[in-house]
This record gives sequence, structure tokens and C-alpha cells, in this order.
Amino acid sequence: MRRALPLVIAGIVAALALTGCSGGSPGTTAAAPSPTRTPASAPTPSPTPTIAAADRAAVARTLADLEREYDATVGVVATDTTTGETVAYNGDRRFGYASTLKAFAAAQFLRAVHGADRDERVRWSAADATAAGHSPVTSEHVADGLTVAQLAEAAVRQSDNLALNLVLDRIGGPAGLDRALAELGDRTTEVVHDEPALNTIEPGSTEDTTTPAAFAATLATVLDGQTLGRSDTALLEHWMSGNATGDTLVRAGAPDGWTVVDKSGGAGGIRTDVARVTRPDGGPIVIAVLTTRNAPDTAYDDALVERSAAAVLDAFDG
Repeated sequence: MRRALPLVIAGIVAALALTGCSGGSPGTTAAAPSPTRTPASAPTPSPTPTIAAADRAAVARTLADLEREYDATVGVVATDTTTGETVAYNGDRRFGYASTLKAFAAAQFLRAVHGADRDERVRWSAADATAAGHSPVTSEHVADGLTVAQLAEAAVRQSDNLALNLVLDRIGGPAGLDRALAELGDRTTEVVHDEPALNTIEPGSTEDTTTPAAFAATLATVLDGQTLGRSDTALLEHWMSGNATGDTLVRAGAPDGWTVVDKSGGAGGIRTDVARVTRPDGGPIVIAVLTTRNAPDTAYDDALVERSAAAVLDAFDG
């Protein structure tokens, strides 16, 4: 298992830069992340930034203010996948990813499972659905089951926990997904558990965590039209466009007229969203917003993700 370097105490405010900023562990304990390698398919940074330094500084101040207001830690990376221009804040800091992982599990399912194997019907017990936690779709289909493809869709659209676990079973479990992400260039994200255990992040541990930089780059890769192929990319985009749990997050923070496909996550103080945001002119931006409240047992707040996304996306709206 890949591990982070020893814990060090770090401030919650990091400078805004073209790349990620500071390293840390999830929750209230800051840690230096493991050295990361950017996926080969990630966009190349623009040699001539179009976002002014003053605008970047304003974004940094806004996000620092939000951290103080919500007593939280915020990490954001947004990249224009056409120009490669990136705005980042705490881009290399570790956070629990919660259910945002479901988008990448579905992507790997589409990448690895084909033809009739997608139509395999899977069955489970009511106890399985209860044990997994939030399972609004699978709990209604105990009697008849669903195909693996329907489970992948339920995991993305409705954030169904048991659906994720059953999809993971078809792609080698958490370890299989971890290997698949590494093959795509993401050697930062650590997939260790399925639902609901993946939502419990032990202080100082890197298990079931990622960074905004890693998730933004990986989302750009799986939606590039080549990694999955055009038809499966379109299918994943279709599932993400119907994400029922993301209306109050990046989608709410995007400027009027911008189109958003996303996958959200949340547990305890963790609230996350990964999205591709498309401007009216067709320019796509991938964005990962990962947040965690600093005080133990403090519930997450959707407004923190919305306002963080708005601050960063506004910098591209010029």
C-alpha cells in the first residue's frame, strides 16, 4: 500500500498557483502527501495564462475566507482541458473522497466489461442493502435484481452504496479499482474499502483519500473520449448529467448557462464533488472540490462546495 510521508502540522490556507498548493491528510490533521505523478494524459499548462494574477489572488482570499467561515478545509483544482490553464487551492492536500469514487468505478466498469457481460443480472438480499447504507435503488430491487450496467448507473445517478459494491465485485474489488486508476496515471488516490467503510478516514491515514489535483486529472482522462471510447464516454456523461445528489454543489455554483455533469459525495464532515463544466462557447473545465469540516462530528454544508466552486469558476468566466 502506498503511504504518505510522516504527518506535519500545516496551516489551512495555501497560496493559489497554477499547480497544487499544500499537502495534508483528511479531516483536521494536516499531512504531507505522497509524491505524486501527473497522469500523462493530463492537459499541459498554458504557457500564457489568461487569468490575471489579481484574479487568482482574489480567489485565494475568497477560499481562505470560506475556510474560516465554515471552520473547514477546502481543496479545489479546476483545469481548462483545451488550454491546460489551471487554478488550484490546496490542490495536493488529501481529503476523503466519499461517493465521488463511484464515477471512477463506473468508468472502469465501462472500460473493462463489455458485451453480454454488462447484462449479467445480479441479485442480493435486503440485509445486503441495509448493511451498505444509502441504497435507494437496490433496496427496491431485492426480488428481481438488476444488471451490472443498471447497477453502475444507480451508483452514479443515485449514489447507491450497494450498487457500488456490486460493481466493484465485477472489476476486482477496491484493489482492482486502485490498480486501474494507477494504470491511468493516478498513483495518488488510494482505494482500500467499499461502502460504507470508505467513508471513515482514520487520522493520519491515506486510505480512501485522494487530492483535488489527482481527481481533476483523472476525470479529464476518463472523459477524454479515448480512454473509454466515444460511446461509453457519452454513456458516463449521461449518467453524470442525471446525478440526483449534486444540484446544490458545483452545478449550483456554475455561472448561468454553463452545463455541468458531476458526481458528488458526502459523509460526516466530508463533502465533495467532481465535475466537468462546459461554457456556452463549448470550452470544457474539469473541477474537483473536496472539503472537510475541521471540528469532529460537524456535519458538512453544501453551500461550502457551491461557494468554493463559484469562486474558482468565476475566474474562468472572462
